[in-house]
Amino acid sequence: MRTRFRPDRQLTARMTLTVFLLGLVYVAFVAVLIALLKSWVLIVLIAGGVLAVQYWCSDRIALVAMRAQVVDAQQQPRLHGIIDRLCAAADMPKPRVAVATTDLPNAFATGRNTERAVVCVTTGIMRRLDTDELEGVLAHELSHIAHRDVAVMTIASFLGVLAGLVTRFMFYSQLFGGRRRDGDQTYLLVMLVMLVSAVVYTLSFLLIRALSRYRELAADRAGATLTGRPSVLASALTKVTGEIARIPTRDLRTAQAFNAFFFTPAVGARPSLSTLLSTHPSLQQRLDQLAEISAELGEAAPSA
Repeated sequence: MRTRFRPDRQLTARMTLTVFLLGLVYVAFVAVLIALLKSWVLIVLIAGGVLAVQYWCSDRIALVAMRAQVVDAQQQPRLHGIIDRLCAAADMPKPRVAVATTDLPNAFATGRNTERAVVCVTTGIMRRLDTDELEGVLAHELSHIAHRDVAVMTIASFLGVLAGLVTRFMFYSQLFGGRRRDGDQTYLLVMLVMLVSAVVYTLSFLLIRALSRYRELAADRAGATLTGRPSVLASALTKVTGEIARIPTRDLRTAQAFNAFFFTPAVGARPSLSTLLSTHPSLQQRLDQLAEISAELGEAAPSA
């Protein structure tokens, strides 16, 4: 899909490398499972089924999980008006538009291709941002669709999901009597499968985090360049990050599964392991980049 969003060759190279490395890990993972469990048909069916569901139904899964509803222009004229202007400026097809009823201020894009793409915003972010700031956020999300990194992230996250499912399955099969029935040999087999699954999950986790941080910086660059107002996106970033820090931790936990797709991660104000392994670069890093773009465009530098 050709749009007026500037091509990002570094992002494309990183996505290609990540998918290649994850593909190698995936093939090795399936080969080890077949060798250990002696049942290649079952493994292939499970792996293929999980991938198919995650790829073909990613948009529906995300909307259901966030309790979001697709809305038309009569229901949300302000939202559709902004996206209409941005899509015209970017010369790209208009995605579906959805709204999630939650106080968490955030937005995300999902979908395997431009035909299935959805841009979703929460009622919390619409209430807190003015029209210009919301335009900056939506330009950021549309760039994810234009650069196709939404589909890549969906595929990339598949391996971690599969490894997690295998680990849970083997854990519960052992917990409910596998060792008592079949002896130490089966117990050792279960432990080996769980160990391999844990290693695979860790590798996929780290690769996805590295790609996710870069793609967020790429989307900030593309969105700010499209609107020509990096300072507005910086204002939205600062405001949303500050508001998320005020959301109760219990409510944030329910949304953290979507952090890799969110405009800004659902993490609290206190530093933690989740912030160190975040799907997003730090707020300061994003603001510094936007300040550089402002200088290039001749715009006043955004205030941090």
